[in-house]
Amino acid sequence: MKLLLTGGAGYIGSHTCVELLKLDIDVVVIDNLSNSSYRALERVKSITNKEITFVEADVRDKEVLRSIFKEGDIDGVIHFAGLKAVGESNEIPLRYYDNNLNSTITLLQVMEEFNCKNLIFSSSATVYGNPDKLPITEDFPLSVTNPYGRTKLIIEDILRDVFKAKYNWNIVLLRYFNPVGAHPSGLIGEDPNGIPNNLLPFISQVAAGKLDKLSIFGDDYNTPDGTGIRDYIHVVDLAKGHVAALQKLKIGSGLSIYNLGTGRGYSVLEMVNAFSKVNKVKIDYQIVGRREGDVAACYADPAKANSELNWKAEYGLKDICKDAWNWQSKNPSGYKI
Repeated sequence: MKLLLTGGAGYIGSHTCVELLKLDIDVVVIDNLSNSSYRALERVKSITNKEITFVEADVRDKEVLRSIFKEGDIDGVIHFAGLKAVGESNEIPLRYYDNNLNSTITLLQVMEEFNCKNLIFSSSATVYGNPDKLPITEDFPLSVTNPYGRTKLIIEDILRDVFKAKYNWNIVLLRYFNPVGAHPSGLIGEDPNGIPNNLLPFISQVAAGKLDKLSIFGDDYNTPDGTGIRDYIHVVDLAKGHVAALQKLKIGSGLSIYNLGTGRGYSVLEMVNAFSKVNKVKIDYQIVGRREGDVAACYADPAKANSELNWKAEYGLKDICKDAWNWQSKNPSGYKI
């Protein structure tokens, strides 16, 4: 099997490359490196001793995509590419719509042109908006609270329409909850530009002394300690979820939707305390105002993926904290030299 990974040099993409290469699946990566680094792919090669074909380009470049498919025999696509920060999407929504929607439309057009009808899409739990109850199952009503989430929901709608119009597509929508941690080797991990948008890299950089203190966005939510609750899933478990989803890329599988989460929620303060305890480091923090677009609590019911994909998150909170700190400690400047 030969797969094209859009955004494959990114945080989740690079970890998925490792799991695919371990199974001797050929991997082609297209990435414009706007929020990633080629060094991640070099380190993937170090971990696996396998080669990756890399094309530095924007997925919106139709001619480059055509050239990749002309090179031959792409069996399917895992579509990671996209801007992904909730807070930033509120500030620059047009950039999010342009990037995330147009890249997907261009990709689908080229896939159809070359009769490649197998796609795994990197969606998000943000499509559930502010859920009325927990845990969240795949049949919950869909709504969004920010432009980032809206791009994910619109793309899901586009894919549903494509499937309805052309029933020979095989599409898997994977709704991620909150990816965290790093590869246990410490060679690849999350390397955000500037101040992190996600919790665990922020905690790690405070622990490393790169940042003075963690900002906790709100302590007045309707949760036990007032801070937001999320379903934090180890990025290696998430990567393995994509491998499990490959079984759906076969004739007649249709359109499938799965939550990828642990089924357990932790509050921001619980994560801070766990990281501090596991790694024996002090985390200074301050409470600031709520961040627009955030919800109080969000965690998955992963039973469908457990049953139909034979997939289940295996890493616990201790592993998440240990691996995140291992990555940060070994790479204080991320992939930058």
